[in-house]
Amino acid sequence: MTLNTGFSNFESACKGVLEYLHQKMGFRLWMITRKDGNDWIVLFSEDHGYNVKSGDVFCWADSFCSRMVLGKGPRIAPSSDNVDAYREAPIGRKVPIQAYIGVPLYQSDGSLFGTLCAIDPEPKPDEIMGELPLVEMFARLLGTILEAELKTVEQARRAERASVEALVDPLTGLLNRRGWEKLTAVEEDRMRRYGHTAGVVFLDLDNLKRVNDQSGHDAGDSLICKTAEVLKSTTRESDLLARVGGDEFVVLAVECDLRTCFTMIERIQRAFQNAGIEISIGFGTKNAANTIEDAVTLADADMYQQKQARRNNPNRQAEGRQLLI
Repeated sequence: MTLNTGFSNFESACKGVLEYLHQKMGFRLWMITRKDGNDWIVLFSEDHGYNVKSGDVFCWADSFCSRMVLGKGPRIAPSSDNVDAYREAPIGRKVPIQAYIGVPLYQSDGSLFGTLCAIDPEPKPDEIMGELPLVEMFARLLGTILEAELKTVEQARRAERASVEALVDPLTGLLNRRGWEKLTAVEEDRMRRYGHTAGVVFLDLDNLKRVNDQSGHDAGDSLICKTAEVLKSTTRESDLLARVGGDEFVVLAVECDLRTCFTMIERIQRAFQNAGIEISIGFGTKNAANTIEDAVTLADADMYQQKQARRNNPNRQAEGRQLLI
């Protein structure tokens, strides 16, 4: 029994480690998971009876791993029913678990990425606790590979942004629709691989037609450019910004949880109010269960709802609006 060390990326390393650990230690299910808020996302699995696959999402608070990370239970429990924290975990009432292994996967900034873990429907001999240093070593190895790969991803992201001149709207310097579709396809694949979530913000200028009709198209173009500048000043370098229609703009906030997304939306709203630009804004979430296109559809619907509300109540203030999630 040998471990293939010819890993080309984080995905191949995870699959190789899971296969090796299953062969060496048994256990019906081995997983690499990602924690995202209260979502517990299966990135990779070595399954032999639980029917768990990549992309499945469970509740983090229900898991043994959530208790392990808090130090309420050991990293290896040959008989998990003997550990109060594991015996009381809701996931144990949904699937048969009698033995557990779990170690955290940390990022370089000390934040929790997820876990390397295993479960089995039968208790294991106590001797298996001696394998903890091996499992912890693999967790550190995978964390190192992940960190290096995420740095490479960020470098690739910058290069991608710099190579899409033909995909840029000439008036604003933002991506055009074709550029948006090309780069979101790349980000979609990254989100699947690493379990990242993202937010989509859809914006529509409320009075571009009136400005064009009353002041001319030069004034309308100036308003569009000013809108783009506000978006550039209120989003992050890693976010995707696009003008996808005459008066429609969209933002993909990559690797962004809900709290960070809402903070960004509040910042955008304040900036447009300070600039005297009337907008309707909507929000949608990209998570493990949907796609970026799904999130755009949610954000567009939310934006339309906000626009209708403003038409019905012209005094309605942007900061008081409820965003669809």
